[in-house]
Amino acid sequence: MARVRSRDTRPEKLVRSILSNLGVRYRLHRKELPGRPDIYISRLRLAVFVNGCFWHNHDCARGRKPKTNVKFWHKKIRRNRARDRKALEGLRSIGVTAVTLWTCEYPKFEPLCRRIARHYMRALR
Repeated sequence: MARVRSRDTRPEKLVRSILSNLGVRYRLHRKELPGRPDIYISRLRLAVFVNGCFWHNHDCARGRKPKTNVKFWHKKIRRNRARDRKALEGLRSIGVTAVTLWTCEYPKFEPLCRRIARHYMRALR
């Protein structure tokens, strides 16, 4: 478990690469924002979280809890989800829109990034 990264994961790097190629300017892991979003696009006031299905208990095959050490994992994942909710509420309270991308939705990253880029280009005008 020590090798599991919380930042600069492969899905996160893919989203960053797509956004960069589309000309979107962003900042990484803004400390002053609730939840430290993986990507923050200030021009759109948009925070992007790239969440792992297992760690954030997504409703998919990858989001299942292990069958061993059940108490530990249940508590751990419940805390993660509570932290996520608190971060989203904090962002909403300061007027920032949040988008969560799940690792199981890997193929959908590019179309979503294209939509973000279209909004970004409109905001430049």
